[in-house]
Amino acid sequence: MMKKSLLAIGLTGAMTAAAQAGDFNDDRFYAAPFASYIHTGGDRDAKDGWGGGLGVGKIINEFFNVELRGFYQSFGGYPGGGRGDLTGGSADLQFFLMRGTFSPYTVLGLGGMNTSVPGHSGATFIGEAGVGFTYELLDNLLLRSDVRYRYNYDTSSLPNEDQYHDMVVNAGFVIPFGAKPGAKTETPPPAPAAKLECAGRDTDGDGVNDCDDRCPGTLKGTKVDETGCPIRIELRGVNFKYDSAELTEGAKGILDGVSETLINYPQKKDIEVQGHTSSEGTAKYNLRLSERRSASVVSYLKQKGVSNRLIAKGYGEDYPVADNSNEEGRSKNRRVELIWMSE
Repeated sequence: MMKKSLLAIGLTGAMTAAAQAGDFNDDRFYAAPFASYIHTGGDRDAKDGWGGGLGVGKIINEFFNVELRGFYQSFGGYPGGGRGDLTGGSADLQFFLMRGTFSPYTVLGLGGMNTSVPGHSGATFIGEAGVGFTYELLDNLLLRSDVRYRYNYDTSSLPNEDQYHDMVVNAGFVIPFGAKPGAKTETPPPAPAAKLECAGRDTDGDGVNDCDDRCPGTLKGTKVDETGCPIRIELRGVNFKYDSAELTEGAKGILDGVSETLINYPQKKDIEVQGHTSSEGTAKYNLRLSERRSASVVSYLKQKGVSNRLIAKGYGEDYPVADNSNEEGRSKNRRVELIWMSE
């Protein structure tokens, strides 16, 4: 029994992580001001220095950002006296290992840099590679830091040195433009002036009059709370081919209507998609079958454009709603339900 419980928990956790990854839809542009510390390398025999810059980038998907950066850095103690100035820019590709409040990433950059030192000045190509992270403080403000190795081929600065290997540490902020996709917005209360006109109407037929209904347009057959917002709905007629998780054509037609309603629905709460089975077969087999079927429904709804975070979860034969001793009851127990999660 313990092994079975651990297996169920592991499968559920994996499906939840997959659902969260699949729900990533942030594609905003952003600005990223930063300060820099540079540890100079090569035979410059110079002191370390400081600088700063600005990046402008775009979130491509759950894994990649692209960014254009400009920077200025300065260091002292250059041989013969004076300071060295580094001015340049790069095009960066960032690969995120995961997206969340804390998001680690690796970065590769290619660009150019002008080096100005006493008596010499020259422009060269540079390459950078490093690791870093972002930490979300607000929807439109993230802390960011990374450390980078910089390769610079420069024949103008020192007569006997043409390759430099610097370390650059950057720290700053990322400021995305626009509202974060999926950010929660508060539904305003109904206007008092409309109270008399709407009190006698229940347009969506959920049992809550239009004045008090904070979630109009509820899907038919949905169980709602006292404010008219959905709690649970059984997807009647969503059937699968025998002993498999493949949706029938009739089931797809029903899910097409469900997806259209969810897409147009103002409430974007997380939804748990629950799979249930009748009691034929072993409990272990039924649990796996219900998990596969709930995952199949989640996949189909996402393909249709539903933006709610959908969590696939199977319960096997553990929660029957009818008698498993006859076919009529078993048919009712083979079901899929949508459960709106509490905020």
